[in-house]
Amino acid sequence: MRATRALLTAFVLAVVTDLGCLAAGFRPGHLAAKPLLMLLLAAYTARAGGPRPLVAALLCGWAGDVLLLSGAGPAFMVGMACFAAGHVCYLVLFRRLGRPRARAGPLAAGYAVALVTLVVLLWPGLPAGLRVPVAGYSTLLTAMAYTAATRRGAVAGLGGALFVLSDTLIATGVAHWPQPPRPDFWIMLTYAAAQFLLVRGTLDARPVPATTYREVRSTTP
Repeated sequence: MRATRALLTAFVLAVVTDLGCLAAGFRPGHLAAKPLLMLLLAAYTARAGGPRPLVAALLCGWAGDVLLLSGAGPAFMVGMACFAAGHVCYLVLFRRLGRPRARAGPLAAGYAVALVTLVVLLWPGLPAGLRVPVAGYSTLLTAMAYTAATRRGAVAGLGGALFVLSDTLIATGVAHWPQPPRPDFWIMLTYAAAQFLLVRGTLDARPVPATTYREVRSTTP
């Protein structure tokens, strides 16, 4: 338990450090802190007993984070592929752990409209070689966010929505849309929160093992 808390504390400190460096415009600090975020969150998740697909999704995110630090075109494409693999891990996990909840139709419609609208608006501003990959990635990301909300509950659903927001900020930057001040700060804030909420939504919603009740009964007079 102490080691688990220590890893969570280390993750929070790394996030605060990274965001502080981005807010101050201190890029070397960001380059040092960013690669630690998903490694620490993955270690915390594994220590807390998280399922393997959840840890794998975080490690895919770590690989994507490292690749996107270079800013090179090929690295961006490979990094996007790593994040896509992470979304596949999330989809496999969420579909395995839960069943669709009632009244998921309006949420599906909302996400579908948002996806189509965003891709249509972004399309003219994206480089030709990125248009189809971004559209495919956005579809996968939206499916992950929808599945998180409908199968894991409100916490994971919020994490999925923040992931969509974070990657939308990246996509609008690539398409040369107007950006808020310090856009990298907002991208990392929403991204770190998204990944953490997806972890917590998964861990908190796990079913209680069947042995737990029997163990309690066996120790009760």
